[in-house]
Amino acid sequence: MLDLAIIGGGPAGLTAGLYATRGGLDNVTMFELGLPGGQIITSSEIENYPGQKEVVTGMALMEEWPEQCKQFGLKHEMNEVTKVTKEGDIFTITTADKKTQEARAVLLATGSVPRRAGFKGEDALFGKGVSTCATCDGFFYKGKEVSVIGGGDTAIEEAIYLAKMCKKVYLVHRRDTYRAAPSTIAHMKALENLEEVTNHDIEEVYGDAMGVVGLKVKSKITGEIRDLPTPGVFVFVGRDVLNTSLKQDDGTFLCATNKAGEIVVDLGMRTNVPGLYAAGDVRIEASKQVVCAAGDGSTAAINIIEYLG
Repeated sequence: MLDLAIIGGGPAGLTAGLYATRGGLDNVTMFELGLPGGQIITSSEIENYPGQKEVVTGMALMEEWPEQCKQFGLKHEMNEVTKVTKEGDIFTITTADKKTQEARAVLLATGSVPRRAGFKGEDALFGKGVSTCATCDGFFYKGKEVSVIGGGDTAIEEAIYLAKMCKKVYLVHRRDTYRAAPSTIAHMKALENLEEVTNHDIEEVYGDAMGVVGLKVKSKITGEIRDLPTPGVFVFVGRDVLNTSLKQDDGTFLCATNKAGEIVVDLGMRTNVPGLYAAGDVRIEASKQVVCAAGDGSTAAINIIEYLG
């Protein structure tokens, strides 16, 4: 019997594991199929994490977190949790290999994944020139032209990153204003090899057997179609939460969610199901920042310790 099952190994899950084990819980397991650290490990530049004077990569920021947690007794099981159910006061965790474990409390910290924009050719050419990770795929376009789609912090940060290695970057956004920090926008506008293509919708990405050839965009003002001959197209239009393990056999969710699928929690990260907590990007009104996810994890763990008595 686990005291606490943590589902997800990003900043929220790791911090919760640290606080829970250091706070006295003896049997805490974190389920994470891949490398602990979460989506942030793919980020190319982080300059707003407290205590980090220099700009660091997501991988560099997160590399020490798992070891710190393990020294206090956090166990890491490399497995995917496919279902969470509850009977009485006990939760049952089912993993991809059909094995089950019981737990007195559960924290869902599964985060989110990049959202697809839904334009023509995106799915067919995904992985063949269409990407959602500049850190992963930017190297392949060194010295070439690429397009970045989006207008938030992530889109602009990744456009800046790509501009360091690519001949030219087209930043395509459907509006003429951005949803990003002023300092990030100022940095972007200072780049000589970045062109803003604002007030444009995506018509289609097209290619051949070798991959993406170009991107067609349409002006919302004139209706003119413009062809951007870029072999790389990077899409950053938001994220979708990962909460499918809470889906029950009858199609409902174990706890309350909003229309976007985000888990409804209170200020203590409690759901409406006693013993079930959620932290990080998967919860309502999440700021989707590493420091905020870590704060969620510590808050959840403190309340879980109190709940378990």
